[in-house]
Order: sequence, then C-alpha cells, then structure tokens
Amino acid sequence: MKLYIGNLSWNIDDNKLNELFASYGAEEVQVITDRSTGRSKGFGFVTISDDASAQKAITEMNGKEADGRELKVSEAKPREDKY
Repeated sequence: MKLYIGNLSWNIDDNKLNELFASYGAEEVQVITDRSTGRSKGFGFVTISDDASAQKAITEMNGKEADGRELKVSEAKPREDKY
C-alpha cells in the first residue's frame, strides 16, 4: 500500500522519512521536491507491502509530530491527469 505523508517539515529528507516509517516495514520512501530548487514540497510517499502494517502506520502516525509539524498520513490516491 502506498501512503501519502503530508505537512512535512522542509528539514525532512528521504532518510529521515525512512527512519519515521522503518518500524512499519517501509520499503520505498520519497520526499517530493521542486525540480528547479531541489527543496521539499512538504509531502512524500511511503510504500509498505503489508496492508495491516500500512493501516497501523496510518493510525499511529497521522497527527504525530515530526520536526515541529503534525503529520498527515493517509492512503495515497491515484494521480489525476491535469487535462
């Protein structure tokens, strides 16, 4: 299951995001960055293959503070075309 992680501090990079979700079996993490500046856009994605662990991560991490910001954690929705 792919999780959306929002309201990230700009100080959180892929490594720090991985640390936050490692105990839930995070397999892939990605903080989304601006193409021109390389700066975080304040959200990212975490992939956890075990659905029960992913649900536990949503329950336990949504609203948890990380680097002074309250995380928003939910199941990622498919990307919509901009057309």
